[in-house]
Amino acid sequence: MKLGNKVTMITGAARGIGKEIAMIFARAGSDLALCDVNEEALASTKAEIEAETGRKVLVEKVDVTSPEEVEAFVKKILDNFDTLDILVNNAGITRDNLALRMSEAEWDAVLGVNLKGAFNCIKAVTRPMMKKRSGKILNMASIIGIMGNAGQANYAASKGGLIALTKTIAKELGSRNINVNAIAPGFIQTDMTDKISAEAREKLLAFIPLGRMGQTQDVAELALFLASDDAAYITGQVIQVDGGMVM
Repeated sequence: MKLGNKVTMITGAARGIGKEIAMIFARAGSDLALCDVNEEALASTKAEIEAETGRKVLVEKVDVTSPEEVEAFVKKILDNFDTLDILVNNAGITRDNLALRMSEAEWDAVLGVNLKGAFNCIKAVTRPMMKKRSGKILNMASIIGIMGNAGQANYAASKGGLIALTKTIAKELGSRNINVNAIAPGFIQTDMTDKISAEAREKLLAFIPLGRMGQTQDVAELALFLASDDAAYITGQVIQVDGGMVM
């Protein structure tokens, strides 16, 4: 099993890509510590994973923009599992608007969850990972952080910032045998992309060489590889899962 007896913390794990990563990691042998702000969906995900895989699943409602809540959750993970091997920063939100019309609240909300939240989690897990001299950190970026997108100045800035943060933390922690990488999904079939109109969807597909939207499993399988020992010599990288949309 690729992640035999490791412990993984995943943010934004109640639904979508986060849930799929949690399920695939559990199947690969990892115990899980999952957090989200949606308690009901989180409880359902916990029950589903435990029933299928038999792995231990710790869940907690956590606002990743709060350093205190993140630190308390990491402490709870260490108290329950005695270790923390992998962090997946998946929590993310959108508040789309043209820059001219974007409110300060819309800007702050997206940067708070997508970028500050990831930083809070990285900071909280760094000390235990450094003490062990091993660890894997995966940050969920986006192709929007690479190419930009009209109406998503806040989201693009948060994901571009997350890419820069990934490279910086990879350099800071490399000497302690901690790998830090980012995944940049393209358009993946989730609740978020389900809101795209049929007309807009057709226009998007015209720009994707593979001619289809991705599935959450496409992202989760890459996350599994990067979190495993198979990727021991990969760090500071941004890997796109976008069907060839951005080359």
